[in-house]
Amino acid sequence: MVTVTRAAIVSSRRITGLSADVIAELVADLGPLWHECHQANLVSRPRQRAVGAGAKHRLVFIDRLLATLVHLRHGVTHDVLACWFGVDRSTITRAIGEVRPLLAERGCTIGPGVRLRTLAEVIDHLGASGQTGIIDGTEIRVRRPAAGRKDRDTFISGKNKQNAMKSMIFTDGDGRLLFCSPATPGSCADITHARELGLVRILADGPAVEILADAGYQGLGAQTGGRVVTPPHRKFKKNTPDWYEEMHERQRKAHSSRRIRVEHGIAHLKNWRALARHLGRREHMSDTVQAVAGLLSHQQTADLSPRRQR
Repeated sequence: MVTVTRAAIVSSRRITGLSADVIAELVADLGPLWHECHQANLVSRPRQRAVGAGAKHRLVFIDRLLATLVHLRHGVTHDVLACWFGVDRSTITRAIGEVRPLLAERGCTIGPGVRLRTLAEVIDHLGASGQTGIIDGTEIRVRRPAAGRKDRDTFISGKNKQNAMKSMIFTDGDGRLLFCSPATPGSCADITHARELGLVRILADGPAVEILADAGYQGLGAQTGGRVVTPPHRKFKKNTPDWYEEMHERQRKAHSSRRIRVEHGIAHLKNWRALARHLGRREHMSDTVQAVAGLLSHQQTADLSPRRQR
């Protein structure tokens, strides 16, 4: 039964959003890491029997990985996954809790064995390749904090008036994912989040690159020497001349047409049900969004490889 489930999940890209080749690479990369973490946990605690004694795992690593991918892609509950793989629900919960951080730590893949994990690495990559970067913030709905929590209001988004967490997405000019920041409570403004991530300092110390952003980041251009480009300001508030209105609209549309690629990248992220609305713990939000971004970037890189193009 488990073998049939595994084969069905791997054979159909619609189930995980990933090709069989990408899943095989994930197994090769993460399998040894998971085994090391598992052995370290066994050795770290007091034991009455030697390591390796007792019942063996009924859920091998590839099944743990597939269960995590299906959960992230379609939001399948742990109970359903437990039925599919023939194990207890707690086993699935433990497996997802172990695999999801490993996926988040991989970063965004831009080439075979080349990954971007920090914002500084993204800026260096853009400077070396001469590409334009695009940033934007995205909000993901989360469960409402319990009544009485002191920080309950910090999760309320000023834009959508909903409980949400926010993450900054960084893509290149073609909409290819390069970086996804850890999640922060939804009340944090986009420009504040960018400053807290150190974007101003990194751009000041790094190579000269062009970063496109929306009006939520106005003010970063002056702080970064014009490296962050935002939509043009409207100088006239009343009695706007027709010639200025036409020029401003043309400039605004030109900027929007270049920046729209990051919206496409965010849309691909939201195709994963775990990011359409996060129903788990808010503490797991950062690992979830970074894991999905890493998986999506890995698949994008695989789709752009010369072998696939031929």
